[in-house]
Amino acid sequence: MTTLTFDLPDNLIKEAKSAGLLTPKVIEAMLRESLRRRAVDGLFSAADKLAAANAPAMTMEEIQKEVNAVRAQRK
Repeated sequence: MTTLTFDLPDNLIKEAKSAGLLTPKVIEAMLRESLRRRAVDGLFSAADKLAAANAPAMTMEEIQKEVNAVRAQRK
């Protein structure tokens, strides 16, 4: 476990505390959700870039060749 200390505006702390948001369990859940959301946003961003590239679709044979190459690299 790691302990974090940081400065936030008093009014924000007061509101968050009254809403029950300052417990370790709730903060952990918020951080995990934020990380998940960023990962999903990154995935969609990459998909948008790929779609914008207008690259021709790969055949199943080309896909299999790429998969085989990656597998060979990992060995």
